[in-house]
Amino acid sequence: MEKSSQNLSIRWFYLVVGVIAMLFAGIIYAWSILKAPLESAFGWAADATALNFTLTMCFFCIGGVVGGLLAKRLGVRLSLILAAVLAFVGFFLTSRLTGNVGMLYVSYGVITATGIGLAYNVVISTVSAWFPDKKGTCSGALMMGFGASALVLGNLSSALIESPSVGWQTTFLILGIALGVVLLLAGLILRQPAPGTPLPQPQPKKQSKDEGFTVQDLTPGQMVRRFTFWRAFICIVFLSAVGNSVISFARDLAISVGAEAALATTLVGILSVCNGLGRIAIGAIFDIIGRRKTMLLANLIAIVAAAVTLASVFTGSVPLCIVGLCVTGVSYGACPTISSAFTSAFYGTKHFSVNFSVMNFNLMGASFIATASSLLLKNSGGYIAPFAMLLALAVVALVLNVSIRRP
Repeated sequence: MEKSSQNLSIRWFYLVVGVIAMLFAGIIYAWSILKAPLESAFGWAADATALNFTLTMCFFCIGGVVGGLLAKRLGVRLSLILAAVLAFVGFFLTSRLTGNVGMLYVSYGVITATGIGLAYNVVISTVSAWFPDKKGTCSGALMMGFGASALVLGNLSSALIESPSVGWQTTFLILGIALGVVLLLAGLILRQPAPGTPLPQPQPKKQSKDEGFTVQDLTPGQMVRRFTFWRAFICIVFLSAVGNSVISFARDLAISVGAEAALATTLVGILSVCNGLGRIAIGAIFDIIGRRKTMLLANLIAIVAAAVTLASVFTGSVPLCIVGLCVTGVSYGACPTISSAFTSAFYGTKHFSVNFSVMNFNLMGASFIATASSLLLKNSGGYIAPFAMLLALAVVALVLNVSIRRP
């Protein structure tokens, strides 16, 4: 009994450590803030820095796969130490840029992103292993930390960059040191539960006939050969694309419907808050109502987000835009949580670290759709075409979602 109580205590401590590590790793999503001084200092065009974010997302996903493989071979400690070194080196090299945009791609887009992707996978898979009874809640809390970084560390970074005594170079160096230290400490603290560790198991729920299957531990190869996997993958790509697209032009969108510049900036922060709240709320809901209903709920939220924001563009309504951005934040926050919880629920926990990193490639697909949204915005001269596309994709996702029943 005493040993079981200790396990229950230590796992919550590990969750707190994991959330802090994810909060710092999530700085990757503050690129819209970090790129501004680089564009100003070196005269880089927006498309050049946008390409860096695309590279960042690609190598973030690649780093996740590498993390899943390394964690099995090297263990949690060495994997996170490697992630800490890569993240620090990437930020350090970025702080020493002299105007060569190619070096930005290498330092931030490749090295930093790979290190953060590695840490992301290792932290989630390690901490989640301690919560077989609360997969959704655990995933939601970790994802909340990751999503809240743009608001917390992003605003702090902005203040440091604008400070005459600090500037962008020192800010990048500080971020690199802080991220490296936090990931290093996480590597020294976190560990997988030992075989046979007594942990609370999920309570059996009354399932519909369609959900009454026995979970099998499938390898990544077996998982990607399932048609169900691809339906879920494409569904989550389309759902993520709604939030991914809106985040890239949220401030300008608000201004276009009549919001004051100060309010538009505040709305970007509110969207980030809703993103974090959506992650933990959907995770908790997952544990209560199950996989199928939670995924359908997340899909309906995405449809509402796209529809309300489209209506705000049609009518030029600031209140509707505010509601649309808030709902979009919740919708975007739901995506990584259901992605993690779905992978574990359908394909087991034995190969979760690699399986989840494969599923996480949906971020790449969503980023390409976000690029398409930006092109539609540029070519059409307004937000109606991008949001019409996003609404259509959310509806297609619902069709795919309804068809997902068994692994």
